[in-house]
Amino acid sequence: MSQSLAPECNELKERYDTCFLKWYSEKYLRGSSTSDNNECATMFKEYNVCLKRALKERGIDKLLDEAREDFKENDATLLGKKK
Repeated sequence: MSQSLAPECNELKERYDTCFLKWYSEKYLRGSSTSDNNECATMFKEYNVCLKRALKERGIDKLLDEAREDFKENDATLLGKKK
């Protein structure tokens, strides 16, 4: 498994990755669970909070927001969504 973009989030990412891979291979692929019933969701939320905090501290969150805004029209076209 790869490391997180933010080293301080590595442990949370590793726990989530391990949980997700186990859930995906042992339950989802075998049809005994759905993506709506992912028991790793709480771990993902914890990792997401850590990662967002780290990106904000480094000022990367603003760059991501700008990139998303710049490509919003293309994304809408490619994904078939309304603007």
